Amino acid sequence: MRWQSQTLDAEDGALPGLSRAGLVRTVQTPEFDGITFHEVLCKSALNRVPEGANVPFHWTVNPMRGCSHACRYCFARGTHEYLDLDAGRDFDSQIVVKTNVAAVLRKELARRSWRREPVALGTNTDPYQRAEGRYRLMPGIIRALAESGTPFSILTKGTLLRRDLPLLTAAAREVRVSLAVSIAILDQDLHRSLEPGTPSPRARLELVRALTEAGFAVNVLVAPVIPCLTDGRAHLDAIFGAIAEAGADSAVAFPMHLRGSTRGWFLSWLAEHHPALLRRYRQLYRHGAYVTPEYSAWLRARVAPLLAEHGLTGRGQAEPETRPETAHTTGAQLALFA
Repeated sequence: MRWQSQTLDAEDGALPGLSRAGLVRTVQTPEFDGITFHEVLCKSALNRVPEGANVPFHWTVNPMRGCSHACRYCFARGTHEYLDLDAGRDFDSQIVVKTNVAAVLRKELARRSWRREPVALGTNTDPYQRAEGRYRLMPGIIRALAESGTPFSILTKGTLLRRDLPLLTAAAREVRVSLAVSIAILDQDLHRSLEPGTPSPRARLELVRALTEAGFAVNVLVAPVIPCLTDGRAHLDAIFGAIAEAGADSAVAFPMHLRGSTRGWFLSWLAEHHPALLRRYRQLYRHGAYVTPEYSAWLRARVAPLLAEHGLTGRGQAEPETRPETAHTTGAQLALFA
Protein backbone atom coordinates (compact mmCIF):
# COMPACT_ATOMS: atom_id res chain seq x y z
CA MET A 1 0.00 0.00 0.00
CA ARG A 2 1.32 3.41 -0.97
CA TRP A 3 1.74 6.20 1.53
CA GLN A 4 -0.37 9.28 0.94
CA SER A 5 2.12 11.45 2.71
CA GLN A 6 4.03 14.67 2.86
CA THR A 7 7.80 14.27 2.88
CA LEU A 8 9.58 17.10 4.60
CA ASP A 9 13.15 18.17 3.95
CA ALA A 10 15.44 16.17 6.22
CA GLU A 11 17.90 19.02 6.48
CA ASP A 12 15.76 22.12 6.93
CA GLY A 13 14.99 22.57 10.60
CA ALA A 14 16.19 19.12 11.64
CA LEU A 15 17.21 18.97 15.27
CA PRO A 16 20.89 18.14 15.84
CA GLY A 17 19.90 15.01 17.75
CA LEU A 18 17.99 13.65 14.77
CA SER A 19 20.83 14.47 12.39
CA ARG A 20 23.20 12.52 14.63
CA ALA A 21 20.75 9.61 14.58
CA GLY A 22 21.10 9.26 10.80
CA LEU A 23 18.00 11.14 9.62
CA VAL A 24 17.03 10.39 6.02
CA ARG A 25 13.61 12.01 5.76
CA THR A 26 10.67 13.19 7.81
CA VAL A 27 7.19 11.97 6.88
CA GLN A 28 3.67 13.02 7.81
CA THR A 29 0.55 11.25 6.60
CA PRO A 30 -3.21 11.71 7.17
CA GLU A 31 -3.38 8.06 8.16
CA PHE A 32 -1.42 8.95 11.32
CA ASP A 33 -2.90 12.32 12.17
CA GLY A 34 -0.75 14.27 14.61
CA ILE A 35 2.25 11.96 14.29
CA THR A 36 5.52 12.71 12.50
CA PHE A 37 7.86 9.92 11.48
CA HIS A 38 11.59 10.53 11.27
CA GLU A 39 13.11 7.77 9.15
CA VAL A 40 16.73 7.06 10.02
CA LEU A 41 19.44 4.64 8.96
CA CYS A 42 20.89 3.10 12.10
CA LYS A 43 24.52 2.02 12.34
CA SER A 44 23.81 -0.75 14.84
CA ALA A 45 20.75 -2.73 15.89
CA LEU A 46 21.94 -4.63 18.96
CA ASN A 47 22.15 -2.63 22.18
CA ARG A 48 24.27 -3.94 25.03
CA VAL A 49 22.52 -3.90 28.43
CA PRO A 50 24.58 -1.98 31.01
CA GLU A 51 26.71 -4.07 33.33
CA GLY A 52 25.02 -4.85 36.62
CA ALA A 53 21.46 -4.87 35.29
CA ASN A 54 19.63 -7.76 36.95
CA VAL A 55 17.99 -9.17 33.82
CA PRO A 56 18.22 -12.51 32.00
CA PHE A 57 19.42 -10.94 28.76
CA HIS A 58 22.38 -8.82 27.74
CA TRP A 59 21.08 -7.46 24.45
CA THR A 60 18.06 -5.52 23.21
CA VAL A 61 16.74 -4.32 19.86
CA ASN A 62 14.57 -1.21 19.57
CA PRO A 63 13.19 -0.70 16.04
CA MET A 64 11.79 2.72 16.96
CA ARG A 65 12.26 5.54 19.43
CA GLY A 66 9.24 7.30 20.88
CA CYS A 67 5.87 5.61 21.13
CA SER A 68 2.38 6.54 19.96
CA HIS A 69 0.87 4.52 22.81
CA ALA A 70 1.28 7.82 24.72
CA CYS A 71 1.20 6.21 28.17
CA ARG A 72 1.53 9.02 30.69
CA TYR A 73 3.65 6.88 33.01
CA CYS A 74 6.11 5.51 30.42
CA PHE A 75 9.57 5.19 31.96
CA ALA A 76 11.30 5.60 28.56
CA ARG A 77 10.20 9.20 27.98
CA GLY A 78 13.54 10.65 28.99
CA THR A 79 15.30 8.90 26.12
CA HIS A 80 13.77 11.37 23.65
CA GLU A 81 15.73 14.17 25.24
CA TYR A 82 18.92 12.65 23.80
CA LEU A 83 17.50 13.60 20.39
CA ASP A 84 16.79 17.19 21.47
CA LEU A 85 13.08 16.33 21.62
CA ASP A 86 10.92 16.70 24.71
CA ALA A 87 9.77 13.82 26.89
CA GLY A 88 6.12 14.82 26.74
CA ARG A 89 4.17 15.25 23.52
CA ASP A 90 7.25 14.82 21.33
CA PHE A 91 7.74 11.34 22.75
CA ASP A 92 4.13 10.51 21.80
CA SER A 93 4.13 12.11 18.36
CA GLN A 94 7.71 12.33 17.01
CA ILE A 95 8.52 8.71 16.21
CA VAL A 96 12.01 7.77 15.04
CA VAL A 97 11.91 4.72 12.76
CA LYS A 98 15.06 2.70 12.07
CA THR A 99 14.11 1.62 8.57
CA ASN A 100 17.20 -0.55 8.01
CA VAL A 101 17.19 -2.20 11.45
CA ALA A 102 16.50 -5.75 10.20
CA ALA A 103 19.32 -5.66 7.63
CA VAL A 104 21.79 -4.25 10.16
CA LEU A 105 20.73 -6.82 12.75
CA ARG A 106 21.26 -9.68 10.31
CA LYS A 107 24.83 -8.51 9.69
CA GLU A 108 25.55 -8.22 13.40
CA LEU A 109 24.16 -11.69 14.11
CA ALA A 110 26.38 -13.16 11.39
CA ARG A 111 29.59 -12.08 13.11
CA ARG A 112 31.83 -14.83 14.41
CA SER A 113 31.89 -13.08 17.77
CA TRP A 114 28.12 -13.38 18.22
CA ARG A 115 27.37 -15.94 20.96
CA ARG A 116 23.61 -16.25 20.40
CA GLU A 117 22.76 -14.68 23.73
CA PRO A 118 19.05 -13.88 24.39
CA VAL A 119 17.79 -10.66 22.83
CA ALA A 120 14.84 -8.71 24.24
CA LEU A 121 12.42 -6.50 22.30
CA GLY A 122 9.98 -4.09 23.90
CA THR A 123 12.20 -3.05 26.78
CA ASN A 124 12.21 0.62 25.75
CA THR A 125 9.44 1.47 23.29
CA ASP A 126 6.85 -0.93 21.93
CA PRO A 127 7.90 -2.70 18.71
CA TYR A 128 4.23 -3.29 17.87
CA GLN A 129 2.99 0.28 18.18
CA ARG A 130 0.76 1.47 15.32
CA ALA A 131 3.60 2.45 12.99
CA GLU A 132 4.70 -1.20 12.73
CA GLY A 133 1.63 -1.81 10.57
CA ARG A 134 3.20 0.40 7.91
CA TYR A 135 6.91 -0.10 8.31
CA ARG A 136 6.77 -3.87 8.96
CA LEU A 137 10.13 -4.02 10.70
CA MET A 138 9.37 -6.93 13.02
CA PRO A 139 9.07 -9.78 10.47
CA GLY A 140 12.62 -9.13 9.28
CA ILE A 141 13.86 -8.90 12.87
CA ILE A 142 12.15 -12.15 13.86
CA ARG A 143 13.54 -14.00 10.84
CA ALA A 144 17.05 -12.69 11.45
CA LEU A 145 17.00 -13.82 15.08
CA ALA A 146 15.51 -17.25 14.38
CA GLU A 147 17.76 -18.01 11.41
CA SER A 148 20.85 -17.09 13.43
CA GLY A 149 19.82 -19.38 16.29
CA THR A 150 19.31 -16.48 18.70
CA PRO A 151 16.62 -16.83 21.40
CA PHE A 152 14.47 -13.76 21.94
CA SER A 153 11.64 -12.28 23.95
CA ILE A 154 8.97 -9.72 23.08
CA LEU A 155 7.04 -7.50 25.49
CA THR A 156 4.15 -5.52 23.99
CA LYS A 157 0.84 -3.77 24.44
CA GLY A 158 0.26 -3.96 20.69
CA THR A 159 -2.29 -6.41 19.33
CA LEU A 160 -0.54 -6.11 15.97
CA LEU A 161 1.67 -8.93 17.23
CA ARG A 162 -1.12 -11.30 16.08
CA ARG A 163 -0.13 -10.56 12.49
CA ASP A 164 3.23 -12.24 13.12
CA LEU A 165 1.91 -15.20 15.10
CA PRO A 166 2.58 -17.74 12.30
CA LEU A 167 6.13 -16.40 11.99
CA LEU A 168 6.65 -16.52 15.75
CA THR A 169 5.31 -20.07 15.92
CA ALA A 170 7.76 -21.12 13.23
CA ALA A 171 10.61 -19.30 14.98
CA ALA A 172 9.81 -21.11 18.25
CA ARG A 173 10.63 -24.41 16.54
CA GLU A 174 14.18 -23.16 16.04
CA VAL A 175 14.89 -21.01 19.12
CA ARG A 176 13.40 -20.11 22.47
CA VAL A 177 10.69 -17.47 21.96
CA SER A 178 9.18 -15.79 25.02
CA LEU A 179 6.11 -13.56 24.76
CA ALA A 180 4.77 -11.14 27.35
CA VAL A 181 1.79 -8.78 27.18
CA SER A 182 1.33 -5.67 29.30
CA ILE A 183 -2.14 -5.02 30.74
CA ALA A 184 -2.22 -2.56 33.62
CA ILE A 185 -5.77 -1.19 33.59
CA LEU A 186 -9.25 -2.66 33.11
CA ASP A 187 -11.31 0.51 33.66
CA GLN A 188 -12.12 1.94 30.22
CA ASP A 189 -12.18 5.61 31.27
CA LEU A 190 -8.88 5.38 33.11
CA HIS A 191 -7.39 3.46 30.19
CA ARG A 192 -8.40 6.13 27.70
CA SER A 193 -6.99 8.87 29.90
CA LEU A 194 -3.67 7.24 30.81
CA GLU A 195 -2.96 5.04 27.75
CA PRO A 196 -4.82 6.81 24.92
CA GLY A 197 -2.87 5.25 22.05
CA THR A 198 -2.97 1.63 23.18
CA PRO A 199 -5.40 -1.12 22.18
CA SER A 200 -8.18 -1.64 24.70
CA PRO A 201 -7.63 -3.96 27.67
CA ARG A 202 -10.19 -6.35 26.16
CA ALA A 203 -8.27 -6.48 22.89
CA ARG A 204 -5.05 -7.29 24.76
CA LEU A 205 -6.79 -10.05 26.69
CA GLU A 206 -7.84 -11.51 23.34
CA LEU A 207 -4.19 -11.31 22.27
CA VAL A 208 -3.23 -13.34 25.35
CA ARG A 209 -5.87 -15.90 24.41
CA ALA A 210 -4.62 -16.15 20.82
CA LEU A 211 -1.00 -16.60 21.91
CA THR A 212 -1.99 -19.21 24.48
CA GLU A 213 -4.04 -21.14 21.93
CA ALA A 214 -0.96 -21.10 19.67
CA GLY A 215 0.93 -22.91 22.44
CA PHE A 216 2.94 -20.11 24.03
CA ALA A 217 3.34 -19.77 27.79
CA VAL A 218 2.25 -16.14 27.99
CA ASN A 219 3.34 -13.85 30.79
CA VAL A 220 1.30 -10.76 31.61
CA LEU A 221 2.70 -7.63 33.22
CA VAL A 222 0.04 -5.97 35.34
CA ALA A 223 2.28 -2.98 35.42
CA PRO A 224 2.68 -0.41 36.45
CA VAL A 225 0.32 -0.58 39.39
CA ILE A 226 -0.71 3.05 39.91
CA PRO A 227 -1.03 3.95 43.58
CA CYS A 228 -4.55 4.85 44.72
CA LEU A 229 -5.96 4.23 41.23
CA THR A 230 -5.28 0.60 40.27
CA ASP A 231 -4.01 -0.93 43.51
CA GLY A 232 -7.41 -1.72 45.03
CA ARG A 233 -8.08 -5.37 45.78
CA ALA A 234 -11.21 -5.41 43.63
CA HIS A 235 -9.33 -4.08 40.58
CA LEU A 236 -6.40 -6.46 41.01
CA ASP A 237 -8.70 -9.41 41.58
CA ALA A 238 -10.68 -8.55 38.46
CA ILE A 239 -7.65 -8.09 36.23
CA PHE A 240 -5.91 -11.26 37.44
CA GLY A 241 -9.16 -13.14 36.95
CA ALA A 242 -9.50 -11.88 33.38
CA ILE A 243 -5.87 -12.73 32.63
CA ALA A 244 -6.28 -16.24 34.00
CA GLU A 245 -9.46 -16.74 31.99
CA ALA A 246 -7.56 -15.72 28.85
CA GLY A 247 -5.13 -18.57 29.54
CA ALA A 248 -2.00 -16.73 30.68
CA ASP A 249 0.74 -18.84 32.23
CA SER A 250 1.83 -16.25 34.80
CA ALA A 251 1.52 -12.63 35.80
CA VAL A 252 3.54 -10.08 37.74
CA ALA A 253 2.66 -6.71 39.22
CA PHE A 254 4.95 -3.94 40.38
CA PRO A 255 4.39 -0.30 41.36
CA MET A 256 4.82 2.63 39.04
CA HIS A 257 8.12 4.45 39.18
CA LEU A 258 8.57 8.03 38.02
CA ARG A 259 12.08 8.56 36.69
CA GLY A 260 13.34 11.82 35.26
CA SER A 261 10.97 13.69 32.97
CA THR A 262 8.27 11.06 33.36
CA ARG A 263 7.63 12.32 36.89
CA GLY A 264 6.56 15.79 35.80
CA TRP A 265 4.57 14.50 32.83
CA PHE A 266 2.57 12.07 35.00
CA LEU A 267 2.09 14.46 37.91
CA SER A 268 0.71 17.11 35.57
CA TRP A 269 -1.92 14.57 34.51
CA LEU A 270 -2.62 13.71 38.15
CA ALA A 271 -3.05 17.38 39.06
CA GLU A 272 -5.63 17.78 36.30
CA HIS A 273 -7.62 14.60 36.89
CA HIS A 274 -7.04 13.65 40.54
CA PRO A 275 -5.70 16.71 42.38
CA ALA A 276 -6.70 15.28 45.76
CA LEU A 277 -4.04 12.57 45.32
CA LEU A 278 -1.10 14.93 44.92
CA ARG A 279 -0.36 15.04 48.65
CA ARG A 280 -0.40 11.25 48.87
CA TYR A 281 1.97 11.00 45.90
CA ARG A 282 4.39 13.43 47.48
CA GLN A 283 4.53 11.04 50.42
CA LEU A 284 4.81 7.86 48.37
CA TYR A 285 7.54 9.23 46.08
CA ARG A 286 9.32 11.38 48.64
CA HIS A 287 12.59 9.49 48.11
CA GLY A 288 12.64 10.05 44.34
CA ALA A 289 11.60 7.85 41.43
CA TYR A 290 10.41 4.88 43.46
CA VAL A 291 7.62 4.38 45.97
CA THR A 292 8.51 3.89 49.61
CA PRO A 293 9.61 0.41 50.73
CA GLU A 294 6.51 0.25 52.91
CA TYR A 295 4.21 0.63 49.92
CA SER A 296 6.15 -1.94 47.89
CA ALA A 297 5.86 -4.45 50.72
CA TRP A 298 2.14 -3.71 51.12
CA LEU A 299 1.56 -4.25 47.39
CA ARG A 300 3.49 -7.53 47.34
CA ALA A 301 1.40 -8.80 50.26
CA ARG A 302 -1.79 -7.90 48.38
CA VAL A 303 -0.71 -9.35 45.04
CA ALA A 304 0.87 -12.66 46.08
CA PRO A 305 -2.30 -14.42 47.32
CA LEU A 306 -4.29 -13.18 44.31
CA LEU A 307 -1.73 -14.61 41.90
CA ALA A 308 -1.89 -17.94 43.71
CA GLU A 309 -5.68 -17.88 43.82
CA HIS A 310 -5.91 -17.34 40.08
CA GLY A 311 -3.15 -19.83 39.23
CA LEU A 312 -0.83 -17.25 37.72
CA THR A 313 2.44 -18.32 39.30
CA GLY A 314 3.64 -20.16 36.18
CA ARG A 315 2.59 -23.62 35.10
CA GLY A 316 5.62 -24.03 32.84
CA GLN A 317 3.80 -25.16 29.71
CA ALA A 318 6.11 -25.72 26.76
CA GLU A 319 6.33 -23.34 23.85
CA PRO A 320 5.48 -24.71 20.38
CA GLU A 321 7.69 -27.71 19.56
CA THR A 322 10.57 -26.49 21.70
CA ARG A 323 12.77 -28.60 23.92
CA PRO A 324 11.03 -29.12 27.29
CA GLU A 325 14.21 -28.42 29.23
CA THR A 326 14.45 -24.91 27.73
CA ALA A 327 13.33 -22.31 30.25
CA HIS A 328 11.49 -19.19 29.12
CA THR A 329 11.92 -15.60 30.22
CA THR A 330 9.29 -14.70 32.77
CA GLY A 331 7.30 -11.50 32.92
CA ALA A 332 8.93 -10.73 36.24
CA GLN A 333 12.38 -10.88 34.68
CA LEU A 334 11.35 -8.63 31.81
CA ALA A 335 9.86 -6.20 34.29
CA LEU A 336 13.20 -5.74 35.98
CA PHE A 337 14.59 -4.03 32.89
CA ALA A 338 11.80 -1.44 32.96
